Amino acid sequence: MHRCCFTGHRPEKLNVPEAEVKAGLKKEILQAVNDGMYVFITGMARGVDIWAAQIVLELREKNSEIKLMCAIPHPDFEKRWSADWQEQYNFILQNADHSVMVSKAYSRSCYQVRNEWMVNHSNRVIAVFNGEKSGTKNTVDYANKHGIEIKNIISIIK
Repeated sequence: MHRCCFTGHRPEKLNVPEAEVKAGLKKEILQAVNDGMYVFITGMARGVDIWAAQIVLELREKNSEIKLMCAIPHPDFEKRWSADWQEQYNFILQNADHSVMVSKAYSRSCYQVRNEWMVNHSNRVIAVFNGEKSGTKNTVDYANKHGIEIKNIISIIK
């Protein structure tokens, strides 16, 4: 398995400028490709997941071995977002190589189910994790518990 997934906070919870996060993501995605990972899984959330997917699609234009998989937590996941975020979400979904609807309907646990699904189908996690209690922390903890390699770009940026 040569897959890598992403986890990270929403833009409003990050204390790092967007441009720095994107630069860190691109660096780690390129490193993953250099390490032989060509399938990238995004959870499709606003912020880190969307930005990472955009970078993967950009890199795929130059390297057809690179693939993007979308792990969607539930139907209508993006419906309450701004028009701009919905447009980005739909563009990624339309251009992805594969997508999976992890849960058939919304539930309190569907985001954690999605996150665990992504980790279970990866051998590396690229994280944007600031240490705060969150779904990102739960994902990092789950990956650690299962021996999955984690690259936290917050520690690389600072």
